[in-house]
This record gives sequence, C-alpha cells and structure tokens, in this order.
Amino acid sequence: MFGRRWTLFRLHGIPVSLDASWLVILALLTLSIGGALPELMHKYFAGAAPITPAQYWLLGLIAALAFFGCILLHELGHAIVGRSRGMAIGGITLFLFGGVAELEEEPASAATEFLMAIAGPLVSVLLGVVCGLLAWVGYHGGWWPPAVILLGYLGAVNFVVLAFNLIPAFPLDGGRVLRSILWAITGNLQRATRWAATLGQLFAWLLIAWGVVNFFAGNWLGGIWMGLIGMFLNSAAQSSYQQVLIRGALQGEPVRRFMNPRPIIVPPTLDLGHWVEEYVYRFHLKTFPVGSLEHIDGFITTQALSQVPREAWPLHTVGEAMIRDIGPFTIAPDADAAVALAQMRQTGAGRLLVMDQDRLVGVISLKDLLQFLSLKLELEGDDGANGRPPSAPAAAGTGSITSHR
Repeated sequence: MFGRRWTLFRLHGIPVSLDASWLVILALLTLSIGGALPELMHKYFAGAAPITPAQYWLLGLIAALAFFGCILLHELGHAIVGRSRGMAIGGITLFLFGGVAELEEEPASAATEFLMAIAGPLVSVLLGVVCGLLAWVGYHGGWWPPAVILLGYLGAVNFVVLAFNLIPAFPLDGGRVLRSILWAITGNLQRATRWAATLGQLFAWLLIAWGVVNFFAGNWLGGIWMGLIGMFLNSAAQSSYQQVLIRGALQGEPVRRFMNPRPIIVPPTLDLGHWVEEYVYRFHLKTFPVGSLEHIDGFITTQALSQVPREAWPLHTVGEAMIRDIGPFTIAPDADAAVALAQMRQTGAGRLLVMDQDRLVGVISLKDLLQFLSLKLELEGDDGANGRPPSAPAAAGTGSITSHR
C-alpha cells in the first residue's frame, strides 16, 4: 500500500510513520491555506494589523501540520480502542490521503469492530468542538486574528473529516460500522465484508464520476483530486475484501500441510559462484536454508549477490553472505497457514523455514499457499468460510484499514 516511509516516533507505544506521498499533500495544503488567509483576514478582521506574505505561508504550514495532528489523533483513537480489545496494531501512517491505522488482524467480534470504527469519528467530534469553541472565544476576546482563523479552520475541517468518514462505504469508518452491524446480523464476516465492500466500491465510482464532471466543468484540480480519492477507495475496498477471503480460506490449515518436508540445504562453506550454478540455477529457487538438518546456521537469498561483485563470487562463501537471524523467517509446523502468509508479507520473504524447536522439518513457500487459495476459493466460493473471525495477522501496511481520509 505504501512506498518509502519513515518512522518518526512512538505514541502510546504505537509507531507513527510518514509515507513519502505525505510531502505532496503537505505542500498543497500549505499553499491552499496560505493563499486563502488574506481573504479571510479581510473578511473577518478588516481593521487588524496587516501581516507579511511570508507570515501567511508560515501560518499555512502551521495549519497544515495541525490538520495532520488532528488526523493522527483520529487514527490514535482507532488504535487505542483496538489495542484495548486485544488487537495488535502495526502502526499509524500519514500519507497522501490522510492517515491509516494498520491492524495486524481482523477484529475478533462485531462489537470490537463497531467500537474501534466509531472511536476515530468521536475524536474528530471532540477536536471540532474544542477548536470551534476556542475560535469563538478568541474572536470575541480579541485574540491575534490569524490564530482565530486557524482555530476556526481546524474546527471546520474536523467536521468535514467526520462527515466524510461516516459515509457507509467500506473501508471508511462508516463502512466499518455498517460491516459490524451486518456481521452481527448474519454471523458471517465474509458476507458482511462483501456487502460493505460493494457499497464502498459503488461510492468510489460515484466519486470518480463526480470528479470527471468537475474536471470538464472547469474545476480541474478538484476533479482530479476527487478522482484520485475514488480510485484509492475502490482499490482499498477490493483489497480489504480479498484479505478477509484469504484469511478465511487459510484459517485452521496447519503449515505442515503445505510445507516441503525435504528442503534443499546449502553448506555454509560453499562459495557463491558454485551456489548460483549448483543450487539457484538447478532448483530455480531464490532462498535456501544454510547448515544441516540437525542445525541451521542461517539462510541465504539471491539478494545477497547484489552486495558482491560478480567477479568476486568465487572468493566469498555462503556462510559469509547468509542472514544469521532466522527468527523472523521461521514458523512452527502446527501454526496456522494464515500466520505464515502474514509473516511472509511482513518480512518480504517468499519462503519460511518450518522449525520444530531447533530442527528444520520443512520449507513453506508463498507459491504453494497461493495455489491452495486459488483452488479452495474456486471450489467453495466467496462464502466458503464458516464466518468465524479470522485470527491470522496481516502484514503491516497491507493489513486491515481502520480509516481513510
């Protein structure tokens, strides 16, 4: 879902990150707010002392940052309620379309889904009311006019965020509230997600159509923006439903059912040149465990070759280039296959080592899981799962989306 991003800090133990696309919307908001401030000053504070153009742009930047501070608090509301209900939270990321709190698993019940979904809008209501009241007090109390305008802007924008998110279109907050209600009525998470996601896609296409109308009516920037948001929501609704299907199909299936019980192990003393010729090209694999069946020293991927010049391959051994910390890349044979899939997404690995305590008993690959998924969904259909809440975590960044702006 995200490209390059940077983790800034932790808030209540939850990592907060910035996606590179956030810089684009920060610049657009700064220009938009800074450009509108002179007109607002003239409208509401005609007799106030003038401020310089540089101060307008600085105030625009401050307002844009404050807006994202409100978005962060909105997402933190989702995250704190989710964590209080026993859910793992991967983090909060600010990006082009606002913010997202990343879940590592689906809610365990319809009640948890409802409480978590409604938490963000409640935070926006509180922020809108507080900022609006401060703006009113400041206007009548003679506060510095630009500060009053910025407080009024923040009050209004929080109610805009609230109104947009309460639209019953999944995966917006309103769509998640709708899904929780449908889930409680039907007892089937997959079916509830399908109905909510269908409404989400319908809303997304309406937004795209409205964007096209605005574009040709002369409001080309607003039209492009609405179209982009619509395309994003359409993609998010599709991917959210697909994730529920995947978890439902893999839930309860043990890793040992899919693993290769005869893994190909590379000795650590083999040089990289011979490893490529005798293993990579022969078996058409990119990842290999290193060591022996009795003891695994690490694993090596073809990515390691990018750190070594081609002519130096014969001079370095597999043991030198291997990854020694195998913890994130191992899984127990009785673990859920859904957990294995989530682990592959989190680590970016296409294969995991299946370890029974300290002994290698097999290797499980993404290809094998996807083949099983395709077959099961083809035979059983979208409602093949029994409606129990999936318990397998999804990768951070591609997990459940609690809110979109």
